[in-house]
Amino acid sequence: MLDQVLVAGAGPTGLTLALELARRDVPVRVIDQATEFFAGSRGDGIQPRTLEVFDDLGVLDAVHTAGMPAPVLRAYLGGEFAGEHRMSEPVEPTPTVPYPNLWFLAQSKTEAILRDRLAEFGVRVELGTALAAFTQDATGVTATLVRDGDTETVHAAYLVGADGGRSTVRKTLGIAFEGSTDESLRMLLGDVRADALDHDFGYWFASAEQPMEGIAMTPLSGGRHFQFGAPLTGDAEPSLAVLQEYVDRYSGRTDITLTDLTWSTVWRPNIRLAERFRDGRVFLAGDAAHVHPPTGGQGLNTGIQDAYNLGWKLAAAINGDESLLDSYESERRTVAARVLGLSSALLDKLIDGDEDAMKRGPETQQLDISYREPAASGRLVAGDRAPDAPLKDATGQPIRLFDLFRGPHATLLHFGETTELPAESGTAVHTIVRPGTSVDGPHLIDVDGHAFAAYDAAEGTQVLVRPDGYVARRSTQK
Repeated sequence: MLDQVLVAGAGPTGLTLALELARRDVPVRVIDQATEFFAGSRGDGIQPRTLEVFDDLGVLDAVHTAGMPAPVLRAYLGGEFAGEHRMSEPVEPTPTVPYPNLWFLAQSKTEAILRDRLAEFGVRVELGTALAAFTQDATGVTATLVRDGDTETVHAAYLVGADGGRSTVRKTLGIAFEGSTDESLRMLLGDVRADALDHDFGYWFASAEQPMEGIAMTPLSGGRHFQFGAPLTGDAEPSLAVLQEYVDRYSGRTDITLTDLTWSTVWRPNIRLAERFRDGRVFLAGDAAHVHPPTGGQGLNTGIQDAYNLGWKLAAAINGDESLLDSYESERRTVAARVLGLSSALLDKLIDGDEDAMKRGPETQQLDISYREPAASGRLVAGDRAPDAPLKDATGQPIRLFDLFRGPHATLLHFGETTELPAESGTAVHTIVRPGTSVDGPHLIDVDGHAFAAYDAAEGTQVLVRPDGYVARRSTQK
């Protein structure tokens, strides 16, 4: 039997890709060599653009319910309270940006939500299943899977390696993983309880002499755990005793007792970018294609958006149009290189003790990511993110542009009265008119001009929005 797509790796990237394919009725298998699902917080910062992706995938409500906004950080230097800080000030939603703020949710919970959504399409992750080898030809990929000592041969149209920084897929292809690993700097991370601390706040404990060298305790939603982060010296291992030693040393308190260490790891600056993201019928996505410092909260988000970009293009290829597949690497590798530069610069600031290293601005939200041509100019052009805006349907009920985009289709927007609109396969077509316009048949009424303004649309403007929420083309009908 030919499985259309085999996905190696069941982290956020692999799950998002599988979901993108499954909702388009593309047969997909998701395998992971781990025998248990990941149980830690790790990539817990969800950026605004990823929240928009989750809106489209139908998991945003679950993510909002399970997570929490960025907490206020209470800083203590030398045991003395030194003030409260935020990574960024909360921003009110706007008609074009409905989810403007960073959202926190442990990675394991994000993955669980994605798995539940994927199960609604009849797809479940196959744990304890390793990709041992694969070959490819012009017709597909032949992969050897190993589970409990048994071997299975799988034939797929495409293979996607979403199997992390040590990717078997990337190594088998011999694709260079360009960059560096700094063995001199190590960071201790873990999820622990600290019941003496108010769980509504985050904490920074450091010495008065070196205020940027200390430990961070960030509350995790849905319980009493905090994510712990501190520079690791010597040969210490990530144990509860070592974590307790750091808290005692930097906080200057004796009442903070850590318990229930549920996850821990030692992180080293590993900043790398794959030489290419595609080799024939095999693709790389997420950490298999790029690994980031945790500074800026970019890694998980970039991987999810890799999958969001690749999913609809693979589905189109399965249905006979392979022309879009080359654009995956050209679009996403450029983004990954830029994001790596951003997170690396923030890491350098942190190492140098720069207070700005703790601040986050619009550059980390990924709302400004664009695939526009370098020579393109204008406020909204092909390749840019398609904004949201409020509308009313023909019955006067409120609706949003994001409601129109939601789902596996492309969307053609026509601004202004028209009698005929071009129909395209797999494309939903909508007419948007100004208030007070008399139009026969179904139409959408702009609210306060937000849609016309966001799309810089004169009467007769047509905008085709890709399934991943980016502008494919725009034109004005004379």
